[in-house]
Amino acid sequence: MLLDRGFYHFVFWLKLIENNIHFITRLKKGASVKIKEVFTNTYSLRDRLIVIGSGKKKTPYVTLRLIEVRSKKKWHSYLTSVLDPNILPPYVVAELYQKRWRIEDAFNTVKRLLGLSYLWTGSLNGVQLQIWGTWLFYAVLVDLGDAVADELSLPFGSEALLQAVRISLEMIYRGLYHFYSARQKGLTSDPVKYFADPNNRDLGIVKRQRKPRVKLIVAPFPDRMRSSTDFFFNTKSQKPLTVAIEA
Repeated sequence: MLLDRGFYHFVFWLKLIENNIHFITRLKKGASVKIKEVFTNTYSLRDRLIVIGSGKKKTPYVTLRLIEVRSKKKWHSYLTSVLDPNILPPYVVAELYQKRWRIEDAFNTVKRLLGLSYLWTGSLNGVQLQIWGTWLFYAVLVDLGDAVADELSLPFGSEALLQAVRISLEMIYRGLYHFYSARQKGLTSDPVKYFADPNNRDLGIVKRQRKPRVKLIVAPFPDRMRSSTDFFFNTKSQKPLTVAIEA
């Protein structure tokens, strides 16, 4: 789970851990931690096993990993309940937490594009129907975007976790009108083929290629594994990104 600071509750964390649910969150400024073990300590990365909390009822002791990544002159601090760097490498922790913003993107899409920012009725049943219907339609859009990405051999779903998402859900939504018109004229019957057709690139389904990002380091101990073939993330590798996700 990816948690923001609104879920910064030690008792809640312990309940998640007891139920074998792992999480990543941010460390609050001024938090008191006790270091138990150091995994990595370099100029740009610190990965340590810590104990956080005061031992009181509301702030019991919790054993976590503290990962600190330097970006220029600023340090970004993350906490995770996955205690083994071999299972969840430190730079992967930081990269996964950045993907939390995709949740905000989903809410932005359903509210701004699909109209969920306004309720059509005041009745409970009507509100529930609107919410369920909107999210179901959003799920259909995501599946359609995933299928178009597969057709074009572009990253989208889980494959896009560490890459730029190149398919625009908004333009697929807006392009449905054009697909319907083409279908009425007997020009097409398959929305995936229609959106992937090079002749329809003016619909803007595929986003422009942005500047490539720096390769993600997936080595559990980066300072000791610089010459390893598994130092950077490789999309063609058969090795899973994390063992924790599989578990």
